[in-house]
This record gives sequence, C-alpha cells and structure tokens, in this order.
Amino acid sequence: MLKRKFDKSKLPSRHVTEGPERAPHRSYYYAMGMTEDEIHQPLVGVATCWNEAAPCNIALNRQAQAVKLGVKAGEGTPREFTTITVTDGIAMGHEGMRSSLASREAIADTVELTMRGHCYDAIVGLAGCDKSLPGMMMAMVRLNVPSVFIYGGSILPGKAPQVDEIPEDFRTRDLTVQDMFEAVGRHQNQQLSDAALDMLERVACPSAGACGGQFTANTMACVSEAIGLALFNSSGMPAPYESRDQYGEASGRAVMHLIEKNIRARDIVTRQSLENAARVVACTGGSTNAGLHLPAIAHEAGIEFYLDDVCEIFRDTPYFVDLKPGGQFVAKDLYEAGGLPVVMNELRKAGLIHEDCVTASGYSVAEELDKVTRKADGRVIHSIETPITKTGGVVGLKGNLAPQGAIVKVAGIAAEDQVFTGPARVFECEEDAFAAVKARAYKEGEVIVIRNEGPAGGPGMREMLATTAALSGQGMGKKVALITDGRFSGATRGFCVGHVGPEAAQGGPIAMLKDGDMITIDAVKGELSVDLSDDELAKRKESWAGPRETIYASGALWKYAQLVGETYKGAVTHPGGSAEKHSYMEL
Repeated sequence: MLKRKFDKSKLPSRHVTEGPERAPHRSYYYAMGMTEDEIHQPLVGVATCWNEAAPCNIALNRQAQAVKLGVKAGEGTPREFTTITVTDGIAMGHEGMRSSLASREAIADTVELTMRGHCYDAIVGLAGCDKSLPGMMMAMVRLNVPSVFIYGGSILPGKAPQVDEIPEDFRTRDLTVQDMFEAVGRHQNQQLSDAALDMLERVACPSAGACGGQFTANTMACVSEAIGLALFNSSGMPAPYESRDQYGEASGRAVMHLIEKNIRARDIVTRQSLENAARVVACTGGSTNAGLHLPAIAHEAGIEFYLDDVCEIFRDTPYFVDLKPGGQFVAKDLYEAGGLPVVMNELRKAGLIHEDCVTASGYSVAEELDKVTRKADGRVIHSIETPITKTGGVVGLKGNLAPQGAIVKVAGIAAEDQVFTGPARVFECEEDAFAAVKARAYKEGEVIVIRNEGPAGGPGMREMLATTAALSGQGMGKKVALITDGRFSGATRGFCVGHVGPEAAQGGPIAMLKDGDMITIDAVKGELSVDLSDDELAKRKESWAGPRETIYASGALWKYAQLVGETYKGAVTHPGGSAEKHSYMEL
C-alpha cells in the first residue's frame, strides 16, 4: 500500500519537527516514544474534555483512543490533550452555575492555546457536556484548521422500580435527570416520600453519557452534524455503546482526509451551514441555549449570525421530532429511529436544508443524505408533512421589555397556552426566587422575574432549572410564567423566557420592573412587553441605582464579566474572526 504524502512545508507542525534547529524539539518527541516517521507526519491534536466530574465526560478517554487509531491509520500522528468542563447538572442551582457559560470560553481558549503552542496541524475534538460542545467547535472555527468533532454520546434512559411508593407517572416513563429536578419539587410539595426520592436518584442516570433528552448537550450534538463538523450519524448512539469507537476511528481517518484536501473548519461552517443547524434545533424542539451558541460559533468565523437570525429560522421550521423535555422520547430513541440524517432528509423534502454545504467527510450534505435509506417512523420522527406543530419548538421574542430579544421553548406547550399576561413578581437573583417557590410564596397567574443573572451581571448567566423544575414538580408549570436575563437548561419545561436583553446589569428594561407591573408574553406573535409607557420606563431608568454589586471582584468570573458582550451576539469575549490579522495555518 502506498503511503500518503503530506507536504510538511505547508503545515504548522513544521515549526517543531523540521530542520536542524528543531533537534531539541524532536528530542522531546523521542522522549515520548515516537518514531522518526511519526515525528515527520502531520501532528493531529486529539482534544477531549475527559474528567471525573460527571457521567457526560467519563467515556471520552476510551473514545479518544479509538480516534488515535484512526489518525494513525490515516498516516498522521495523534497527540492527545485534555481541557476543562463544568457540568451543568452538578453545577445547577448554586453558585457553581456561574462557572458554566464562562467555561465555554475557557474551553475554546485552552484548546486554541494548546494547538498554537504545539503547532498541531488539525484537530479531532471530543466533548460530552453542554458548554464543551460549542466550546470545542468554537476553537475549531477560530483556528480554522482541518477539524472533526465527535460527541461522547448520551446516557441510557433510567427506569424506576415498580413499587407503589413511586408515583405511577415515574414508573411508566423513561427517566432523565430532568425527572430528578422535578422530583425535588414533588418532594417539597409532599407528593413524594423520602424513600421514593432516594430510589429515584439511584436509577435515573444508569450509565456514562450526557443527559438523555433533547437538552443542551444532545441539541448541540445534533448541531455538530447539521453544521457539518461531525460525521453524519456519529452523535446518535449512547455513550456505553462500543459502536461509538467505530465512529471515533472513522473521525480520525476523516481528519487526515481533510488535511490532504486542505478542507478547513471555515470551509464547513458557513452562513448556510449555520442555518441548517438552526433548522435542526427548531424541528427537534432543542435547547434555547442554541440561541447563544450558534451566534458564538458564527462569531469565530466573522459571520454575523445573531439571535434574531436564529429565531427567524425557528419561526418557519416545523417541529416534528418528539423528544423530551417537551415530548416523550430520549436520544437513544432518536438513534434507533435513524438519527439526525433521517431528520435532515425530512427537512430536505420541504426545501429547508442547504444541500451544497461541505461536511467533515469531504462530501456535501446532499451526497451524505443520498446515502440514507430509512424514513420517518411516525413515532419519534414524524413526517414533515404532518408535524407536531407547524412552527419550531423554540421561539424568539422582542418588545419593550426585550429590545435586543429573548427566547422561549414552546415544544410541548399547546398553542392556547402560548400567550400569558400577569403581574410581575420580581426577584433579584435565582436563590431568592427558588426560596419563594419552595415556600409557595407566589401566586397562580404571576410572571416570576429573575434578574441580575445575565452574562455580566450574574456574572456567568446561570441556568434556572432548579426553580423551573420545582414549579413543574408543584404542578404550577402552566399556571405561572417566568422571565430572566439568565438562561434555562435544555431540560426546562413550562412557559419560561430566557436571554432577555439588554440584561439588568446593562440597564435593560428588566432592571426597571416592579412587583405588579403587567407583563405579556406572546409566543404566537413573538412579543415580550410590559404595560408601561416609554416615558415611565425612561423615568425609572433615571432613578435606577445602577448594576447590582456582585461578590466576584477578582478571579476568572471577574475577568469574564469585564469582557463578555451582549447575549444576542452569543455572549462572546473577544472580537472574533472579523478582526483577525493573521491565519494560524499560514504563520
């Protein structure tokens, strides 16, 4: 078999492997057991978010070994390295949640710095939890090297013991971590015993892998395929399945093909592929966090693709994949129904996919979809001609309460429940709101407002799953609404509006609200408004005391708060691709 020839004179790794002056560098590689051939082959970064923080990441180490076999088979030299993750399920509901969104930037930054420092020629990135997926993809696009992304896979669904102590609705459905947060609400409401809660927490999450519903991790895994950075169908199978290793090896081989053909991340991530990704989020009822992450990925390429653009696509995309939290099924069910390629073929039938976009395989979207023989099963994946609803599962909102926009997930919410008007009940932070919910110190018909939780004002833009799940657990999910300048978990159910911009810390209208102000959320028309005149809002702003002081006056979160930009642009912390003065690959 002929060896593939790579011209190292055109690759970044020449700076550390070629010529007499690099003898000291090569001595380090020999120290690690590398052969002469391996030193002079392309060096491929295999970046993982492996850690022991949570089940989302625990299988990535094993999968990285499969990727390395694929790189070696393609005549490249893999160099494995790790970066951080903050896992939302464990960070949720306390001060640790402030680290979550900031970790996305840290992941992108550390992967970039490792790649630059060691002059790696390409990257295969493995990620398992919410922020690690966009963080890894942001690094790929920022560096603009040949890149393949691979998801670590979802967790297997949990099953409750068939005992009378556990309510029937828990016994008859697949369990995810969402059910545990809602079980806490039931327990607070004296509808679930200590023993039942104890039994449920032991079975809800039975394996390695990320949260099983169409929460943020699985949403962004679908995005990775739709945007073209991941091999088609690679995100579907659960983390424990050995077949994931085959996709790992294939991803390693694929990146070597991309090096050979000089296909880089920005050849794949274009305006059109971002639109494909937004379509997939909408039709699967995906996480509202995609409205934050897609603009951030676009920003790395210098593409202006903001929350408005994402929501415009959501507005005319049918919702036809029945996944939790709004629907019935989990990621394993989607995989068994044919996975994302079947979903994209349904979108293709309606002319809602840009087919010419190139993918990590080197083939176009059209060429990849032409290989798909399976059809919508009508159970998990409905036909696009007979969708669950005619518009997307996620809706953008604007109005005098959110001039820069806001976002709400409506998947699973009946059309008649998508308009809500009620008096504001204002809380200055999530802890205050959660305490009030726990004590039932709120009334049916109110709009709970949680402010000072934006990217800068939090700092860190926390998710509100503990509060929203407690409301659902108390049976009040449809009887109150909630708005915040923070975020919601992809697992959130109920009429919950996030990403309200400008945030309170920037003097947005949400900072001016008082208890009793009448708020209207209209997801049908896409409006979020408060019944106050412009003059009244201006008068309140004049007397506004300014941003609430936080306890974060130093360290990483202080730094993040100084740098972070507007939510509708993706809450990014640097000028992005449009401001670049060099290309990493050309240095």
